[in-house]
Amino acid sequence: MSTTERPRILVVGGGYVGLYAARRIMKKMRYGEATVTVVDPRSYMTYQPFLPETAAGSISPRHVVVPLRRVLPGAEVLTGRVTTIDQDRKVASVEPLVGESYELPFDYLVIALGAVSRTFPIPGLAENGIGMKGVEEAIGLRNHVLEQLDKADSTTDEDVRRKALTFVFVGGGFAGAETIGEVEDMARDAAKYYPNVKREDMRFILVDAADKILPEVGPQLGKWGLEHLQERGIEVYLNTSMKSCVDKHVVLANGLEVDASTIVWTAGVKPNPALARFGLPLGPRGHVDTAATLQVQGTDYIWAAGDNAQIPDLAAGEGAWCPPNAQHALRQAKVLGDNVVSGMRGFPQGEYKHANKGAVAGLGLHKGVAMIVLGKTKIKLKGRLAWYMHRGYHGLAVPTWNRKIRVLADWTLGMFLKREVVSLGAIEHPREEFYEAARPIPAQAAPAVPAPAAPAEKAAAS
Repeated sequence: MSTTERPRILVVGGGYVGLYAARRIMKKMRYGEATVTVVDPRSYMTYQPFLPETAAGSISPRHVVVPLRRVLPGAEVLTGRVTTIDQDRKVASVEPLVGESYELPFDYLVIALGAVSRTFPIPGLAENGIGMKGVEEAIGLRNHVLEQLDKADSTTDEDVRRKALTFVFVGGGFAGAETIGEVEDMARDAAKYYPNVKREDMRFILVDAADKILPEVGPQLGKWGLEHLQERGIEVYLNTSMKSCVDKHVVLANGLEVDASTIVWTAGVKPNPALARFGLPLGPRGHVDTAATLQVQGTDYIWAAGDNAQIPDLAAGEGAWCPPNAQHALRQAKVLGDNVVSGMRGFPQGEYKHANKGAVAGLGLHKGVAMIVLGKTKIKLKGRLAWYMHRGYHGLAVPTWNRKIRVLADWTLGMFLKREVVSLGAIEHPREEFYEAARPIPAQAAPAVPAPAAPAEKAAAS
C-alpha cells in the first residue's frame, strides 16, 4: 500500500485508452474508494481519426481534442512524463513540465502510452518529414500546404514553384490514404483563389512499400480506393520505399527523384519506446505482453491496452492479436476499467473479446470506403454512402457530447459555407514579429542622427 490515505490507481497516458479507462474506473468505484491519477505530457486527448479532416480544414483543431481536466473532474491530472517504474517499491518517477522529477507511489497501474510514428534511418527524414500523430502536426501540415500555394502564386522562379507544388506522402494505410485524399481536396478548392496556380500544376505522390493501399478494408475496396486516387491525378507507387529526402530532394527505390516542399510520413506506428524503461514483459515488436484479461503477464496489479499492448484476439482465433485501432481501444478501455475495480476489490477478471465490426475511411469530401461486418456478412460501400458511414461512425465515437456537438456543427456549417483556405503559418512563431520590433538595434546598424548644433554655431548661422 502506498503512503496515501487511500489506494492510488496510476494511469500512464491520457490518450484514448487512458481517458476512457479513467472515466470507467471513476464511474464504477465507490466515492473515496481510490485516487485516480492520470499522467501525460499533454493536458488533452486527441481523437486521431479526425486528424486528416483537421488538416483539410473540415473540423476545427480545438474540436478534435478533449481536455483531460474537464472530462475527469474527480481525477488527479498531472502534466508530465513517467520516466521509470520501480515495481518492487510500486513507485513511478514523474518528470513534470517544469521543476525537478519526483516519485509517485501507486497501488494499481494502467499502461496506456499508445504509439509513436514508426520511422526508419532514412537520410533527411528527421529534418524534413511531417508526421500525422498529433493535432499540432495536422495544423502544421494545413498551414504548410497553403503556404506553398502562396509561394507558388507569388514567385517567378519555375524551380521554386515546381518544388512548392510537389507533395509526397509515404504510407498507404488509413492515415496516409485519408490524409492525401483530404489535403488534395483542400488544395483543389484553394487553387480557385490563386490566379497563377491550377490543380494541374500540383503533383501529389503516394508511396507505399506494400502491394496495395487501405489493407484494413480488404483487397476489393483497397483497389477501388487506389483507382479513385489515381483518377484524381494522384501518382501512386506501390512496392516502393523512400531511400532519402535530404534537402527535400526525394529519392524513391524505383528510381524516381523529385524535389518536394512537403514530405508527409504516415508509414505505420510502433509502441512508445518509453515502455523499455518500465521493466515490463514486452513482445517481439516492443508491445507490453498482456493476457486476455488485459493484465500484464506475471502481474496482478498492472493492466495495459491500446496501441502499446499486444492483446490476444479471442474472436479471431489462436495466435491472433487485436489490431491497433479506435474500435478496439474504446472497448478495451471499458473492460480494463472494470477489471481494475474488480482487482481492487478481489473479484475475478473478465476477458476482452470483440469481433471486428468493419472499417471506414474518408478520402475527401463526399468520398470514402467502408466495410461493415454484420455477423458473417460483409457489406462493402464506396463513394458518398461510405463517406456518410465514415462520418456517422466517428461522429458517434469521438469522446463526450460536447465534442460530438461541436464536430457536427463544423460539418453542418461546411455544407453551407465555403472551406477556409487561409494559412496561419506565423502561428508557429508567434513572437517573431514582436521580437523584430522590440529587439535592440546594434550600434553599427543604427541610423545616423545629426547632433544638435552648439549655441555659437546657431548664432553664426543666424
